[in-house]
Amino acid sequence: MEQETRILVVDDEERIRRLIRMYLEREDYIVEEAENGKEALDKALATDYDVIVLDIMMPEMDGIEVCQALRKEKTTPVIMLTAKGEEANRVQGFEVGADDYIVKPFSPREAVLRVKAILRRVTQTSYNDQDTASKNILVFPHITIDNDAHRVTADGEEVSLTPKEYELLCFLAKSPDKVFNREHLLKEVWQYEFFGDLRTVDTHVKRLREKLSKVSKEAAKMIVTVWGVGYKFEVDDK
Repeated sequence: MEQETRILVVDDEERIRRLIRMYLEREDYIVEEAENGKEALDKALATDYDVIVLDIMMPEMDGIEVCQALRKEKTTPVIMLTAKGEEANRVQGFEVGADDYIVKPFSPREAVLRVKAILRRVTQTSYNDQDTASKNILVFPHITIDNDAHRVTADGEEVSLTPKEYELLCFLAKSPDKVFNREHLLKEVWQYEFFGDLRTVDTHVKRLREKLSKVSKEAAKMIVTVWGVGYKFEVDDK
């Protein structure tokens, strides 16, 4: 291991924190805990964690507020913990910048797999292609993606994306004009080997377009919805 992986687990139930911590520590991750939203935000701003596992329903500050405040300062990957009936909160979590979610009750093994999937994606600069090593910079009209620097510019201006928004853009841009359905995107970008919420994809596409649009309307138009199918990254060769 080149460098230690540090994870913050946030939940007001000690039993849940202890369970997640135990399983993550078995993978040799350094795990810290917070029992409420305010403590979580203080720690997240003071320390550069590799992943934050964040419960939505908490005292002091809820997970949505924590994520919203964190996103003003950092792009640390966030996995939300949500109860089964909190579907609206889950969508809201994505809207404020969460990268993934786990629905309670969950198996600790699932939590470990989700964390590993995010860590794997954040540390990769090539996306499982044999020949991407020589293509670490993707240049298109209006958008440039520098994989080595993990930086996106639209018409020359840098765009601040969360790790998952960045990964989604890279995945689409790697195959210009190819249409991907939501199930395929969930599997490849989120590494879901089982059915996930398809609105995860829709919400991230919406946020990605909004962020690109603030800098370049033309860049935002390159993320195209193919109705009834999915999404594609469209390049106008004219």
